[in-house]
Amino acid sequence: MKILIINPNSNPKMTKAIARTARDFSAGAFDVECLSSPTGPRFIETYEDEMRSAPGMAALVRENERSVDGYIVACHCDPNLDLLKEITAKPVVGIGEASMKMATLLGHKFSVLSSTRHSVPNKEALVRKYHLEGLLASIRVVERGDYLRASRLAMDEDGAEVVVLGCAGMTGLDKKLTGKLGIPVLDGVVCGLIIASGLARYGVGTSKARRYNPK
Repeated sequence: MKILIINPNSNPKMTKAIARTARDFSAGAFDVECLSSPTGPRFIETYEDEMRSAPGMAALVRENERSVDGYIVACHCDPNLDLLKEITAKPVVGIGEASMKMATLLGHKFSVLSSTRHSVPNKEALVRKYHLEGLLASIRVVERGDYLRASRLAMDEDGAEVVVLGCAGMTGLDKKLTGKLGIPVLDGVVCGLIIASGLARYGVGTSKARRYNPK
């Protein structure tokens, strides 16, 4: 089995970090590859950035359709996730959806860490899209790279029982923070791999009955 992780941006450092996390988690149980969108900007910060990344993301799906068993969109805002679900019947998982929905299995309420204030409204909209409003404790902006402080505030002031790392660039911080906080801290890349590999092993993918029927 092989899972293709698509980084919507063109930042090679982030792509390498995502690939490292994926390889460590898969540990040889299945193959993983991480590729950047060839049309993606260096960072995904705006809706225009999402639009620019779309052609390259779609091309990666079409070019690898015969060789992979599932796809992951490795950006927490899940850019162009619906587009990719439309063009393939294989499972496509966004790390935003995967991490937030998995958080609901592990605690009463969850908080999301955001790297910038600009992205907070986007994350709020995503929470509403996935019908998770009643389970969201807060969205906390990480100030000066202090992930531990932001997580503690989410716990102590907002009542979060699970913390979600709200950017693929935060990959690799989960275990360290979990150890210090004593609650689950979820890396979206790992959550995406858990779900995508499980769906692929189960032999199910995106339904083409109605919403994602390309006809």
